Amino acid sequence: MDFLIDTNILLIYLRASHLKEQLDKELNLFQTGNNQIISVVSLGEVKSLALQRKWGYRKLQQLEQLSDKFLVADLHSKPIIDRYAEIDAFSQGKLSSPSLSVSSRNMGKNDLWIAATASVLDVRLVTTDKDFNHLKDVYLNLQTIDIQKWSLR
Repeated sequence: MDFLIDTNILLIYLRASHLKEQLDKELNLFQTGNNQIISVVSLGEVKSLALQRKWGYRKLQQLEQLSDKFLVADLHSKPIIDRYAEIDAFSQGKLSSPSLSVSSRNMGKNDLWIAATASVLDVRLVTTDKDFNHLKDVYLNLQTIDIQKWSLR
């Protein structure tokens, strides 16, 4: 299976907590035959957090080692740019087809890029973020992980 991992999932893998162990059980992400992809946007988001939180050398090395396990999807693609525009218009309820069945949704621009990338690559987007839910089965093969349930275990 092919996965595009959202930024929040990438951060869980960096923390090496019991949540990472649960993700491993749930997804079998690094199983042979699976392709693991992250958007260049997620990599930028995590590196920004690293600067803001003044991560040390060891944590930065951990990030580099983890990111080396993923294919990094770039944005410089006409289909991704076009899908970004389409998903943004759809989320605002501005498309007649497909039409949004709920009230308009304001998505963060980074989330739009991540969704557009997963949609064009036709891979499963794995996230803890419910902001993608309105795109499920219209633009995305979406798997939303509810880590609240895991925290209670």
